[in-house]
Amino acid sequence: MSIKQVTSHPTQNEALIFERSQTGRVGYMLPKLDVDTANLDEILPAELRRSDDLDGVPEVSEVDVIRHFTRMSTWNYSIDLGMYPLGSCTMKYNSRLNEKVARIAGFAGLHPLSPEEESQGALELAYLLQEDLAEITGLPGVTLQPAAGAHGEMTGVLLIRAFLDKRDGEASKERRVMLIPDSAHGTNPASAALAGFTVKTIKSNSEGLTDLEHLKQLCSEGGVAGLMLTNPSTVGIFEKNIKEICDIIHSAGGLVYMDGANMNALVGVARPGDMGVDVIHLNLHKTFSTPHGGGGPGCGPCCCSADLEPFLPTPRVVKNGDKFSLDYNRPDSIGRVKAFYGNFGMFVRALAYIQTHGASGLVEATESAVLNARYVSHALAEEFDKPFESDCMHEAIFSHKKQTRKGVHTLDIAKRLIDYGFHPMTVYFPLIVEGAMLIEPTESVGRQDLDAFVDAMKSIAQEAQENPQLVIDAPHTTRIGRLDEATAARKPVLRWKMGEQALGAS
Repeated sequence: MSIKQVTSHPTQNEALIFERSQTGRVGYMLPKLDVDTANLDEILPAELRRSDDLDGVPEVSEVDVIRHFTRMSTWNYSIDLGMYPLGSCTMKYNSRLNEKVARIAGFAGLHPLSPEEESQGALELAYLLQEDLAEITGLPGVTLQPAAGAHGEMTGVLLIRAFLDKRDGEASKERRVMLIPDSAHGTNPASAALAGFTVKTIKSNSEGLTDLEHLKQLCSEGGVAGLMLTNPSTVGIFEKNIKEICDIIHSAGGLVYMDGANMNALVGVARPGDMGVDVIHLNLHKTFSTPHGGGGPGCGPCCCSADLEPFLPTPRVVKNGDKFSLDYNRPDSIGRVKAFYGNFGMFVRALAYIQTHGASGLVEATESAVLNARYVSHALAEEFDKPFESDCMHEAIFSHKKQTRKGVHTLDIAKRLIDYGFHPMTVYFPLIVEGAMLIEPTESVGRQDLDAFVDAMKSIAQEAQENPQLVIDAPHTTRIGRLDEATAARKPVLRWKMGEQALGAS
């Protein structure tokens, strides 16, 4: 078979829907007009009517549309096809049971403006989820409003600010420094800045942990409002000095916010509230098995101590006897942070996940996630550089240092992994590790898939030594080869123009 025959195969190369267009080719038949076009100007003034006759809109049949999008769907990589080893993302398999529950008509069809007396089931569900999250985190105050992780971060930091403003009065204006480790998620300093704080960075030590001496030094400089800490950290290591860290911040008059993005390593095993944490956000769309990414809705609940509870966003779901209601009488509240009460479908999925697992199941999921990550960490320790000695928690981190001797870098390894049928790991994050490769298999992956991934990584490491150009030029099996990602990001082509064969980044 010739190369021309292969590349012209319809399942291998798919033209843009615009390029498939043929004038006059349609898959519908409109009914006859039921208005008198002779008086069209009276019915619809000319200035309100289009004059371009929809030029450029694709003219295709139903079968064209179906085949076009079905072909492209077969090119997608999904959690149903294989593991997503994206570190810091917790891309676990989403149980179909949770999806089925979220589609129960009474939940899926409930209007957000329905009166409380007609929404008792939904309010009870939200209340039960609040109670479960309070138990899981050890923090009694819960709001489900925030729409995602960064939104939950901002809510948590606003709670700290409101608490300090009420506690310290005018003096609180002098307490506007938020301490954030150098390994933090990029949204942490952004959330602090949005809340009106100045950020000071805490260095990590050689173990990848928070440098306690540097922390004490920054606290001694005064003005500390709080600390934003990810635990386990973004290098996948548990902060073994967490209680001492909290004590240092509290002694300085500040509060401790914990980024809960990595709670998949702690659920059912350890509670942030018991460690001294004052406020945390959770990612229901990660830790509690809701579809992650793709622009879909998220949910970033904020859990806090009893001292911060009065400042939670309004309204809160409360229980009075056997009735549930929304409490708007919250004079110290930071106000509403989300339209209505949040992304309700995410509540349903998360509660289904928690209740189907039960206490023992949540512990098993956490332990399996940690076990899987440690399995990968130990299995690849000889082939790839490990920047830290400590055993990892839910994600393993490596550096490209061994491969750079032959000119192979992290991006090359990630691209080559595609040829082996795997989605790449998270690359170049966190920034404190040179050429970082952050791998999080989650509890969804079994031994067989883990071994396949490990074998692929070992093969790539061998290729990097024996035939580095093979890795540098990867991927080789995809429909589109190595892209100029820098140009695509800086000069994106976002719109198709008739007569131009240009496809840019979107």
